[in-house]
Amino acid sequence: MSVKLGLSMSLSKEEAVVESNKLANYLSLFTSTGTIICCALPALLVSIGAGATLSSIISIFPQLIILSVYKIPIFIGAFIMLIISGAMQYRVRSLPCPADRALANVCIRTRKISGFIYLVSVTIFLTGLLFAFIIPFFT
Repeated sequence: MSVKLGLSMSLSKEEAVVESNKLANYLSLFTSTGTIICCALPALLVSIGAGATLSSIISIFPQLIILSVYKIPIFIGAFIMLIISGAMQYRVRSLPCPADRALANVCIRTRKISGFIYLVSVTIFLTGLLFAFIIPFFT
């Protein structure tokens, strides 16, 4: 009976790690999307000659100006979330999946989806970084 208790306790720890990994992935996706909204989208619109569209968007959503003022803290926060999420991805990849075939399939599918969300977050962050800091440096 003590073996089952120890096993269930370790499973609950692993489940807690997986749940916190999902939360970190969604937070990193949210913060990296914030970099697109605050900085990359306005830079993209101006670079393709859609300044009138940008002014229309700003007149509808004046909060974009406030976000643009704080673009460095937004990028730092997104970078920190991506680092945390990447570390959790690395940690979770070595955890065993359950022995039950159905649960193992769910575990594998969840890890793939989580990895995809992380890669999308990194891509969004790098796109925002490109448009907010790198391209303006060369113009």
